[in-house]
Amino acid sequence: MGANKKLKTLLVQLAAGTCISIFTGFILQRSAPVVPQQENSGLKDYYGSYFPIGVAVSAKSLDGAEAVLIRKQFNSVTPENAMKMAVIHPLENQYFWKDADYIVNFAKEHGMKVRGHNLCWHEQVPDWMFKDKQGRRVTKKVLLGRLKSHIFTVVKRYQGSVYAWDVVNEAIGDDQHTFLRNSPWYQICGEDFIFKAFEYAHQADPKAQLFYNDYNTERPEKRDRIYKLLKKMKAAHIPVDGIGLQGHWSLFEPDTKDLKDAIEKYASLGLKVQITEMDISVYPWEKEKRALHPGENTTYTSIMEQKQSDKYAEIFKVLRDERGVITGVTFWNVSDRHTWLDEYPVQGRKNYPLLFDQQLQPKQAYYRVVKF
Repeated sequence: MGANKKLKTLLVQLAAGTCISIFTGFILQRSAPVVPQQENSGLKDYYGSYFPIGVAVSAKSLDGAEAVLIRKQFNSVTPENAMKMAVIHPLENQYFWKDADYIVNFAKEHGMKVRGHNLCWHEQVPDWMFKDKQGRRVTKKVLLGRLKSHIFTVVKRYQGSVYAWDVVNEAIGDDQHTFLRNSPWYQICGEDFIFKAFEYAHQADPKAQLFYNDYNTERPEKRDRIYKLLKKMKAAHIPVDGIGLQGHWSLFEPDTKDLKDAIEKYASLGLKVQITEMDISVYPWEKEKRALHPGENTTYTSIMEQKQSDKYAEIFKVLRDERGVITGVTFWNVSDRHTWLDEYPVQGRKNYPLLFDQQLQPKQAYYRVVKF
């Protein structure tokens, strides 16, 4: 084929929107999107000028093929469970440091940031926290003393290694007609447990960034209640630096306008905003645990894959647009090989919410996230 004819063919294909590449004089069809980085680049590299990209890990995931993927793709880690109160502080006079230490040391070795998760939550709390030796509910003074001791011990151990903490997790009620969740923390201490937790964390490590963390943060009715809490904290000079939008989303939500509005409303308080537990379920949102229904489909279909890719692309477009206030994005688990959504809310229903498949290979959604 003559040079002019070859050029004419190339221009026709470009005009038609065909994804092509030229290699040793041949025009090759490509099915995957063209990614403007080298083959060894990861998410952290594509978003290097935007914000850190993190992942929730266990000590077990920091070995073998998953560890290789983590090092390539991410520059921040969050212990998925290893720092939660019931795990790290199972008995009043006993701490379990092994897994948390392993994760922090892995991050140090590979130059990664660490987000601490979490210091105070209504779930995964050890039984002893709210009871005295006779099994009776403790007083506010005793409970706040225990909370302070826990926070000081954990935060000081990782001072200088953990740059940010989810201090209080999910304190807003699920019922839109209530303000704060009616947890044992609230029943005993009122809202003071929230304020004191942040004060204790700041005293333990004045340089750490302190976040309030919650889910459904972009739904307008819950957004407004979270905003009310954060505004009250700022007015009382509580040392809160940012808000964590968990980002447990689905093919059906969030609406990009709601997400953008929420980010900007929280940022108007002078707060940093991070996406702290991101995944996109292929099923509609459910809160209550239930059994798998007979005949319920658990196949990852091509339609699901396309919708998931579109949703990831939409969300990351918003996050890039809000780069001035977004200071980190963390995925909740490494790949579809293992996700907490396999067991919750429907036990035994396989989910496919992440950017990497069960063979640790990039999914279509991955290319939509990095191609911008």
